[in-house]
Amino acid sequence: MTVMTKGGNLPVPAAALQVAVTWRQGARVPDVDVSALLLDATGRVRSDADLVFYNQPAHPSGAVRHLGKGQGADGTGADWLWLDLAAVELGMDRVVVAASTDAGTFGQVPFLDVRVALPDGQQVASFTIGDASTETAFVFGEFYRRNGGWKFRAVGQGYASGLAGLATDFGISVAEDPAPVPVAPPPAAPAHPAPAAASFPAPPADRLAAELALSFPPFTHRASGKERVTCPPNLPPGARVVVEIECRDSISVHIDSCDAYGRADRDLLSTYEDEVHARTFATVPEDRPLSLVVRADTAWTLRVLPLAHARRLVHSLNGRGPDLLVYEGSAGVLSFVHQGQSNFVVWHYFTSDDPEWQDDEEDLLVNEVGRLDVLAPVRAPGLLRIEADGPWRIGVGG
Repeated sequence: MTVMTKGGNLPVPAAALQVAVTWRQGARVPDVDVSALLLDATGRVRSDADLVFYNQPAHPSGAVRHLGKGQGADGTGADWLWLDLAAVELGMDRVVVAASTDAGTFGQVPFLDVRVALPDGQQVASFTIGDASTETAFVFGEFYRRNGGWKFRAVGQGYASGLAGLATDFGISVAEDPAPVPVAPPPAAPAHPAPAAASFPAPPADRLAAELALSFPPFTHRASGKERVTCPPNLPPGARVVVEIECRDSISVHIDSCDAYGRADRDLLSTYEDEVHARTFATVPEDRPLSLVVRADTAWTLRVLPLAHARRLVHSLNGRGPDLLVYEGSAGVLSFVHQGQSNFVVWHYFTSDDPEWQDDEEDLLVNEVGRLDVLAPVRAPGLLRIEADGPWRIGVGG
């Protein structure tokens, strides 16, 4: 890993990367919210869609995603971005990594740095911010095109005008942030410590909300045919995670989770589409790494992502093929429209109201063949796992 100084730059692979802004949490330390801006040759965004942050977590191109926050046992906080430089559209020359504070300044945030890593966790670069004072927004670094490749530059530029001032410089109009709440500066921080390994506390009673708040570096694996994949041990034990697969021109694609002996024991996804971009979920074992068996005839790409990466069902969503949705509403009715010719199946997984039942409840909401337009009741917030062979739409309400 390269430890960078302000103004320094280095080449980075034009591939998937994880970017984390980290800091030491504590009393009177403001929270940090990370964002990314995709800029053209003029150094400005084309539209507001080129800003990726917690309220707009994915760029339309799919090249940049906000993965959310995590917290280590030692009080280290991290806010994560996923970046696929190979997928950045032509004409977009820079991807800026920035952040803003909530009710405070960056001078009150100790041990502040940005880290760039590969999907397998291998560190590429880190850059420590040691001179922050009254800033309420910061540009940590930027990825930029150079001679047909990509480089990362350590920037370290602060803004006292908050997210509004930073965004305005790059062509986005946002409402002014409220004035920072005056807070006495903390004592001088000791030397920057060695990075601590992330840890994941046990989920509290509201399991879904806790899992949506968990973050970890996404895991990516590429192969062909049938293969058993063992995920890295940094996935949060006992938590549900998104399992995503892409594959083309295969007769069928299947994913199973494995038991402690490496045997397939639960069907997570089955599809027979020619072009597959599908999602499901798996539960990370408490006592061992998550292991998955993938079966396909052609090359495939598997990703394991935080649950926050799943789409939220708020009003209505369109999709095609297998998918995973998060429903955070109350008990009610959902509508389902399917345009395919084969099975359309939707399961609902939610927390049981029986204190003696530790596992999730599971409702089969729809199990039909062919085209349909139906309603089904939903009892609580939870996950919706969809199996389908064609286009579908799911909506909230009758």
